[in-house]
Amino acid sequence: MIRERAFYKTFFSMAAVLILQNVLTFSVNLADNIMLGGYSEAALSGAAAVNQIQFVYQSLMTATAEGVVILGSQYFGKKQTEPIKTVSAHALRLGLLICVLLFAAVTLFPRPLVSLFTESDAIVEQGLRYLYAVRWTYPFFAVTQVLLGVLRSVGVVHIAPVLSGSTLVINCAINYTLIYGRFGAPELGVTGAAIGTITARVAELLILILFLWKGEKRLALRPRDFLRRDKTLFRDYLGVALPILLVNGLWGLNTAAQNAIMGHVSDHAFAANSVASPLFTLVKSGAIGAASAAGFVIGKAVGEGDEKKLRAAARTLQVLFLAIGVVSGAILWVVRAPILSLYDLSPETFTLADRFLKILALIIVGMAYQMPTNMGIIRGGGNTRFPMILDLVSIWAIVLPLSALLAFVFHASPAWVVFCLNADQLFKGVPVFLKANFGSWARSLTRDPVPAAGLPENG
Repeated sequence: MIRERAFYKTFFSMAAVLILQNVLTFSVNLADNIMLGGYSEAALSGAAAVNQIQFVYQSLMTATAEGVVILGSQYFGKKQTEPIKTVSAHALRLGLLICVLLFAAVTLFPRPLVSLFTESDAIVEQGLRYLYAVRWTYPFFAVTQVLLGVLRSVGVVHIAPVLSGSTLVINCAINYTLIYGRFGAPELGVTGAAIGTITARVAELLILILFLWKGEKRLALRPRDFLRRDKTLFRDYLGVALPILLVNGLWGLNTAAQNAIMGHVSDHAFAANSVASPLFTLVKSGAIGAASAAGFVIGKAVGEGDEKKLRAAARTLQVLFLAIGVVSGAILWVVRAPILSLYDLSPETFTLADRFLKILALIIVGMAYQMPTNMGIIRGGGNTRFPMILDLVSIWAIVLPLSALLAFVFHASPAWVVFCLNADQLFKGVPVFLKANFGSWARSLTRDPVPAAGLPENG
């Protein structure tokens, strides 16, 4: 265990900010759900169906930014900032390419995509209304996520909760006004929620650009920096980002597939999952923030080249992850009943949602250990292949096939299906523990004429 106060100060200060950012970000989705849930169950489920597409896109954008964080933090550890600017330019171009492709897909094939998640015509119609408007958030979200990744690669995170807090306030105010038709505004239902999201995303990006122009000093980014090109750094970035894109894309598809399975079990099960998922996602912000902070800490340590300190940091972080998991599980267990009481749900949907949240309160303990260890330590240390293979096998070869069998062949209860859909968060902990503590995962990814001592260069 590390005893230096500076280590804990760095980790906890960054993790606290990132957790707050995620809490505020996911609170936007939770606020949407609560407001739409009070409007109608069909509107709630329609928006939830579209949000599965949103989640795939957000997962891809997160991967684009994570590639910058992993590579950039190593350069930052070596006190080299110019390569970070070039990598950022390549990341932004990749993010915008993904944005264009998804925008085209949802524009050309909206009904088939929404119908993947439910057989209810009423839910599909509500989803189409939401999707038609919310697709315009894609370019703003892409640019914002890449820029935040760039800042995180040099340890600048304090702007993130400011953005998320602004988004939450703007989104809630517009939602309240336009979903229900308050203050003389038209009652737009699910379309009003989409308009709130669009406005919040635009404001978020404008605030971030203002910060980069006036307040950011470590990189001093300027618009011309995003025109940079370098074939070598582009290959290095793709080598890091593509495995993460594959994993995150499949993770997003996995989440979408899970909701599709629930949507075809019953309308009550889908609505219950639509209620439980945002609250679960909100509480697991602790694990996500810890993973992001660990990625920076580990990446910077790899760049500095002190292998003994790196291993000690990995062991210390794993203990912290377990503590975060226990606290997160307790929080979810306690808050589930008060939050569910805010929804206007049928008795059957309410009962299912409560059961789902009890299961997820246990799942999150395992998730809070394995996900930050896998994504923060192993992937943050430069090994992107292990997390990719582990997720491919666990999700697509085990979890989804078994869940589909339970749901459609054995007609198991929705609670058992939910447990099976999330079981990988428990059993992945074993190989992750073995890899992090007894395997090789630290790799220097930077270009430097003098390799970091004790670490394989560009492995």
